[in-house]
Amino acid sequence: MNIRVENMGTGSSPQFDLGHWILRLIALIIDGIIFVIISWILSFLFFVPLLFTGALVGFWASWGYLLVLPFVAGILWVLYSVILEISWGATIGKKLIGLQVQTVSGSRVTIDKAFIRNISKIFWLFLILDWLIGVATPGADRRQKYSDRIAGTTVVQLSAPLASLTQTPQTPPPTQPPPTQ
Repeated sequence: MNIRVENMGTGSSPQFDLGHWILRLIALIIDGIIFVIISWILSFLFFVPLLFTGALVGFWASWGYLLVLPFVAGILWVLYSVILEISWGATIGKKLIGLQVQTVSGSRVTIDKAFIRNISKIFWLFLILDWLIGVATPGADRRQKYSDRIAGTTVVQLSAPLASLTQTPQTPPPTQPPPTQ
């Protein structure tokens, strides 16, 4: 599999770039794994104690947990994405893959734009539709999912995937001792 990696800048991309969408999918999977771990920890800290104290009985103990948890997890995933994108310019998955979220003009994303572009993460079906509509319909920038078009944002490739993990720190050249006289 040959994935094209280059600095794509902020200009429009007239052709569909499968490599870009694969990298975004990998970043989403990385974020999903991180978020599932966070969700399980939060679930055990907040919901499981309620089951043992008797605070959740009957319907809520069995079905309510299953109905409420995905909604709460969706809200938390939106918050995770928004907070990291406005502070770092990318989520952890995007950062590892070398992607960054920007406005179409190339500036940092603001909280309102980050919220709009991530709202589809509240429910997995919305996220799939967001991606499918973005990929299947033509737009000025072929790297945008549908909510990116609404928010005026795009995802650009800044570095090679996992470049931050493979870079070695630069050591300064050795200094020459002063000449002896």
